[in-house]
Amino acid sequence: MSETRSGSVLIFDSGIGGLSVLKELRIILPSVRYIYVADDAAFPYGAWDEEALLGRMTKLFGRLIEKHRPGMIVIGCNTASTLAIDHLRQQFPSEIFVGTVPAVKPAAERTRSGLVSILATPGTVKRQYTRNLIRQYASKCHVRLVGSDKLAELAENYMRTGYVDEGAVATEIAPCFVDKGDKRTDIIVLACTHYPFLVNRMRKTAPWPVDWIDTCEAIARRTLTLAQDIDFEQRKPGLGDLALFTSDRPAPEIIRLMGGFGLAVEPYSLK
Repeated sequence: MSETRSGSVLIFDSGIGGLSVLKELRIILPSVRYIYVADDAAFPYGAWDEEALLGRMTKLFGRLIEKHRPGMIVIGCNTASTLAIDHLRQQFPSEIFVGTVPAVKPAAERTRSGLVSILATPGTVKRQYTRNLIRQYASKCHVRLVGSDKLAELAENYMRTGYVDEGAVATEIAPCFVDKGDKRTDIIVLACTHYPFLVNRMRKTAPWPVDWIDTCEAIARRTLTLAQDIDFEQRKPGLGDLALFTSDRPAPEIIRLMGGFGLAVEPYSLK
């Protein structure tokens, strides 16, 4: 028998990268209400000490769950998921969490050259969770882990302003391209939900063509699978989708961007 839960899905990210996940979710799960939470006061997550970030996230999720009572929670952030998903499930056992992990398995299945690169934040690259995925699914591949300090910020700026320094993008992705004799990298995993917003610029500046794999569609499919066992409460008429920013001071261009995604920015009241 299906479980009756609140008719809302909370999407969490360190910034606006999770909008790429929201876009996919709305296609396959259009009937629920979406609450988008950006922990922009702590952006970027990749620069945080692990214990400090885990403590922050635990406290923040406790407040979010208490106030919004979501039917499901999607963590649209690789850094947050690889660090905290297991801990959050233990801390909040009644909640349904969907995490975001690097698409190592599909990359290993699709590569022809056996040379795969994972482009991520430094936090995701250094985490044991990521290395366990590689050992489990890609042990027969040569996998290069590339931690970028700047791409997430470049993507945020691009979403805000429409401008990105293509030279900077080229510099950040350059270590992903490995040439070993007659073999070249043929797949790059975009292990940060910010990165799909820059993929066209990545294609443009890449030294040779590769397949770029992101996790947004996989997250949406996993969410749909779990949602099939949930009887979501009916969405109340006139209750729109929300966006909350922990800084409580999103710039005017961010408010316009959220509006373009059908999200009304409301004051953050969990301090």
